[in-house]
Amino acid sequence: MIEDSPFVAAAPVLVPMPAERPYTYAVPPGMRVVPGSIVRVPLGPRQVAGIVWDGAVETVNAKKLRPIEEVFDCPPIDRAMRRFVDWIAHYTLSAPGMVARMLLRAPEAFDPEPWIEGLQRTLAEPDRLTDARRRVLETAEGGLAWTRSGLAHAAGVSSTVIDGLRAQGVFETVMIPPRPVVAAPDPSHAMPKLMPDQEAAADRLRSAIAADAFNVTLLDGVTGSGKTEVYFEAVAAALDKVRQVLILLPEIALTHAFLERFQDRFGAKPAEWHSDLPPRMRERVWRQVAEGGVRVVALGHLPPD
Repeated sequence: MIEDSPFVAAAPVLVPMPAERPYTYAVPPGMRVVPGSIVRVPLGPRQVAGIVWDGAVETVNAKKLRPIEEVFDCPPIDRAMRRFVDWIAHYTLSAPGMVARMLLRAPEAFDPEPWIEGLQRTLAEPDRLTDARRRVLETAEGGLAWTRSGLAHAAGVSSTVIDGLRAQGVFETVMIPPRPVVAAPDPSHAMPKLMPDQEAAADRLRSAIAADAFNVTLLDGVTGSGKTEVYFEAVAAALDKVRQVLILLPEIALTHAFLERFQDRFGAKPAEWHSDLPPRMRERVWRQVAEGGVRVVALGHLPPD
């Protein structure tokens, strides 16, 4: 119970530190949180990401409560995952906050990815038309927005040509959404011709995907027997149902060859997640996975703590 508080409510928040229980934070007026909401809260002198947890809040003196600073614009952690965190904490005798920390490895990824500056053709014409400028104008036909470097590369000119056209009002500055980290895979691209045994195994996997239920399948075969092609049919079935797919690789050394085989089958590479990726790229991948913009992720091995 909270009395004499300028805030309308309080919520338990699990923060990424070795605490045995969630901390109680005040919820400012107009802010809406639900169990699973990812929030930014003050923790000592720092601002950290935390997860609104289940259960009643403690009876706390309102003057001692610190407010939730921000609710991230991303889907909340669902109930099944929250119970999984509780189970892991209990089973491993770990603090729940340290287990939840694995869900919050890249807190910057919960911020919306900023739009980028682009250029779009106007009705103005350049004062004189050179071959380089003509190529730029032909490339920019259709009204699409381009990044400065992208338009220069596509037209085969230097960026100074683009700058000159912009200075004359031939292009105007517009904001465009960030590009996806990978293109969308196409389940119908380069469909393989499977052998009878492979087709039978693929049908089992497709049926398991169609059942919308948990299932474990093990393919037994020697190296080169086509197990990867069969597994790809399960991936294709999941993509046809507008699902997301996580592919776990036994070691990072296999990543490059696997990405090429995946691209041959689906026409695009999956998003990568491994410790060799720069932190900024990991943030982009995680953000677009949470937003549903990434359909397939290939995990080489977990980043180090």
